[in-house]
Amino acid sequence: MNLASPFAFSIYAIVFLSLLGLPIGHAMIGGSILYLLLVGQDMGIAAEQLLNGLYTSFVLLAVPLFILAAEFMNSGSITERLLRFCDAIVGRFRGGLAHVNVVQSIIFAGMSGSAIADAAGTGKMVQAMMTKDGRYPPAFAAALTAATAVIGPIIPPSIPIVIYALVSDTSIGYLFIGGIVPGVLIGLAQMGLIASIARRRNFPVEPPVPLRDLPRITLRAFPALMMPVVLLGGIYSGVTTPTEAAAVAAAYALAVSVILYRNLGWADIYRSLLVSARTTASIGMLIAGALVFNYVVTSENIPKALSLYLKAYEFSPLVFLIAVNVLLLVLGCLLEGTTILLIVIPVLIPTAEALGVDMVHFGIVVVINVMLGLVTPPYGLLLFVMTNITGVPLRDLVREVLPFLWVMIGALAAITLVPDLVLFLPKLMGYRGAP
Repeated sequence: MNLASPFAFSIYAIVFLSLLGLPIGHAMIGGSILYLLLVGQDMGIAAEQLLNGLYTSFVLLAVPLFILAAEFMNSGSITERLLRFCDAIVGRFRGGLAHVNVVQSIIFAGMSGSAIADAAGTGKMVQAMMTKDGRYPPAFAAALTAATAVIGPIIPPSIPIVIYALVSDTSIGYLFIGGIVPGVLIGLAQMGLIASIARRRNFPVEPPVPLRDLPRITLRAFPALMMPVVLLGGIYSGVTTPTEAAAVAAAYALAVSVILYRNLGWADIYRSLLVSARTTASIGMLIAGALVFNYVVTSENIPKALSLYLKAYEFSPLVFLIAVNVLLLVLGCLLEGTTILLIVIPVLIPTAEALGVDMVHFGIVVVINVMLGLVTPPYGLLLFVMTNITGVPLRDLVREVLPFLWVMIGALAAITLVPDLVLFLPKLMGYRGAP
């Protein structure tokens, strides 16, 4: 790349503005406007790209609706009932509450689309349960909560999958169902590690829940457990689009909390709407900046040039996927996940398509990489969230999270090498795969 080209100056501007503390979305808009100015194009193109991208994409409506659904569940007693159900199932084993942490993430993943929401909601509650009376070290409990929150956006619904579908024009429905097996596989890998650590550290065994109480506990949690069924059933039966299903999920969470459980007041609803609006605005500005900057990247013909360059070396699809994994794991140490999805992935998609990589498989591999970045030192966002929530020093948290990171990378390797772990369920639903 010419270091004195308009594109180079655009990059310099984005980096400089980011270092000054400007949000990355605003920095990308500023750098893109500078590029348009230097190449002599109408700077109004930036506004055109921003508005066209945000207001013509029906799929983006799913993002605030999934966020709102998660907020309604965190505000009501849905979380508490689900934790009690998980405890009844796996709490009786050694290290039982640690297993509960994993299982609740798998179940809650079917209701939320955000790892941060999972960590700050159910994760915060189970973290408090684990550390009560000194049963588990606070650093281990916090690290486990951060690691299990990774599962949330892999199993549908998922905000990162919605964003990937936006940039790749891939079916959200098939992407959603493709994430189920990988999400469960990562959860099982975590539970295997927990079993090993529990024996080595002699973690406590919780008093088993009597079997006669299991039907009552299941009945209390049943309306919450039905939410993934309502969500996915609507999508795959053809009754709703994924965006409409997100609206149904938010309405269902509100109805269950207000009508059935009767523990969500007007103040809670207002707070949920406010938090959802703030989160949506933050994500929206990042998407807006990326849409404008993607115009700059496309104008420079970078995706096509990269595709031709890699094809010249005759990379196989597997070698390409391995290279993408390494690249994204490194970038995950430095960049926020949504930034990677909106800036880096559009550059890689043409190459993946040219090599015949299946876009559903590629999407799930990408999303898993982005999620692992949330717990990858030194800048994993979930690490900072759990440090703020629990007060555990970052050094201790990183030490405890590294074993979980390694087993999740092992699961990612299996998912990369065996595409049918992703594509098995979509093919059952009629997906034909890459041509």
